[in-house]
Amino acid sequence: MMKIKLKLARFVEKTFNYKPLPKGLTIQQSKIDGQGLFSKKLFGAGECFGLTHQFLNKKHQWVRTPLGGFINHSETPNCFINNQGSQRVLYSVRPIKKNEELTVYYRLENYEN
Repeated sequence: MMKIKLKLARFVEKTFNYKPLPKGLTIQQSKIDGQGLFSKKLFGAGECFGLTHQFLNKKHQWVRTPLGGFINHSETPNCFINNQGSQRVLYSVRPIKKNEELTVYYRLENYEN
């Protein structure tokens, strides 16, 4: 089992914006389903790509960012989404090659927790 050091991202809910994709990522046609999130360069393991979802307390709902809107499911994912309070943040779990699709393993039954 490989251990990865992560720097936990700290985003401020009050300044949350619907931002474009982080540098080095793009949206392309996916072989998995519809459009997907792809790397434009090599990324290392433990890379923090940013915010995928933000919980808005006043509306009691999750808002998905472009980063969270185009990530597809895989049984062998190269990323995971970490719940950090009112935010969900995308990290790589292994190196990601240029032009590789970023994927996560969806766990819908426990998604709210």
